[in-house]
Amino acid sequence: MITATDMELRAGSRILLAGATLRVQPGDRIGLVGRNGAGKTTSMRVLAGESEPYGGTVGANSPVGYLPQDPREGDLRVTAKDRVLSAKGLDELLRRMEKAQTAMAELVDGAQNDKAVREYGRIEERFAALGGYAAESEAARICAHLGLPERVLGQPIATLSGGQRRRVELARILFAATDGGGAPSGTTLLLDEPTNHLDADSITWLRQFLSAHDGGLVVISHDTDLLAAVVNKVWFLDATRGEVDVYNMDWKRYLDARATDEKRRRRERANAEKKAAALHTQALKMGAKATKAVAAKNMARRADELLAGLEPERKNDRVAKIRFPDPAPCGRTPITAEGLSKAFGSLEVFTGVDLAVDRGAKVVVLGLNGAGKTTLLRLLAGTEVPDAGQVVPGHGLRTGYFAQEHDTLDMDATVWENIRHASPDTPEQQLRTVLGTFMFSGEQLEQRAGTLSGGERTRLALAGLVSSSANVLLLDEPTNNLDPASREQVLDALRRFAGAVVLVTHDPGAVEALDPDKVIVLPDGTEDLWSADYLELVQLA
Repeated sequence: MITATDMELRAGSRILLAGATLRVQPGDRIGLVGRNGAGKTTSMRVLAGESEPYGGTVGANSPVGYLPQDPREGDLRVTAKDRVLSAKGLDELLRRMEKAQTAMAELVDGAQNDKAVREYGRIEERFAALGGYAAESEAARICAHLGLPERVLGQPIATLSGGQRRRVELARILFAATDGGGAPSGTTLLLDEPTNHLDADSITWLRQFLSAHDGGLVVISHDTDLLAAVVNKVWFLDATRGEVDVYNMDWKRYLDARATDEKRRRRERANAEKKAAALHTQALKMGAKATKAVAAKNMARRADELLAGLEPERKNDRVAKIRFPDPAPCGRTPITAEGLSKAFGSLEVFTGVDLAVDRGAKVVVLGLNGAGKTTLLRLLAGTEVPDAGQVVPGHGLRTGYFAQEHDTLDMDATVWENIRHASPDTPEQQLRTVLGTFMFSGEQLEQRAGTLSGGERTRLALAGLVSSSANVLLLDEPTNNLDPASREQVLDALRRFAGAVVLVTHDPGAVEALDPDKVIVLPDGTEDLWSADYLELVQLA
């Protein structure tokens, strides 16, 4: 169980939450919702013990499994399998068992051999107590359901794509939440956007897993189908009031209750404003007479009290106004790739990929996780070097690269420093205007990018693209972490952009908004004209 008492959270001097008392108990499956920047990710980090609240206390008396939006793996040399098993220390026990087995086979001295046998037995006993081989099987099963086949589990983390690494971290958290045989372990799960990079089948399995989890769950997700299938309680972070509204009900009833609450607030405000206006009018009339001046003041005070007693008016959520600028002039084919090949060690990602992106072309890149979609974009962006082949820039090429893990942002730099780095030649006032349209202003400009929420990082990275005059946009999952309103702004910007776009996404809505001309299917590098038949592959890829 996790308990937060009188919790206060801040971003700079801005109060996100004040005096919040929250509790996560076994059986609670809580959806943590609110607009981008309301403090969801900050709240989750504090509940997980990853950072301290500004005020109040937070404590847990049971194991906690935390999946951040941007998990930072440890040793990239370890295999994916060992990373998952490390959730219960099984990876180290397996290594020690293998070492003891080798010693038993090599040692001929009786006493030394007996010592090695005893050491092996002691380690194996500990291994069995943690679930042993059944736990290994359970870890493999979870990985398979999350789209991580056996061949991937044997690869070092460094060789995996961003999507595969995130799946490994999710598998690690879910494995820790079982007893090794598939039953829940009582772990409280804190999951921030767990469906990012998952295909449709994996999302379906995850819904079933989380629905059956009885150890406590808090989930942040813009996947409303996941929330509808899983949550039985909702926490709404109201950025206007700096408070949390707790709804002890499922998602459907929560939506109905929110709508009813909003109608009630509007009705109460309208009635109070009507009464206050009548009182003020009457007070003005009475105030003209000296004999009634005191009564007039009392009446005016009563009108002010009526308005002061109302809950703060909820303003419509601000939405970033995203519009990609007109692209810089360029030649007929601004970027060409010839015979691109890439491997990580002995693992070949793809080979011999050819691609020509014409001016204004719209291209979608498809392929299973690990097929090399992100790697291809990185090669085109020049942030990674191919093993063979080359990327040939055409006349006037200007690329704008949006990385799915926000690799283009300097997490230790401020919002202002990041935008200045992205557009060093753009006038300062113009950059401030761009940041303002993306809802960054005032002291937020001095906030470190590493302290921003996932949605805020996405907005900052997009602001960097908007401040450029790119004629080829390389977009890797640009709608991840965005609330519905912000996502629609991105999709509308895609529809309107006159330049070329190369898009990687699991979001069918993004593909429909792009209205692509052609598709590249990896790892073979097959190029084809786009047709609606490919749309059903988007979520699966």
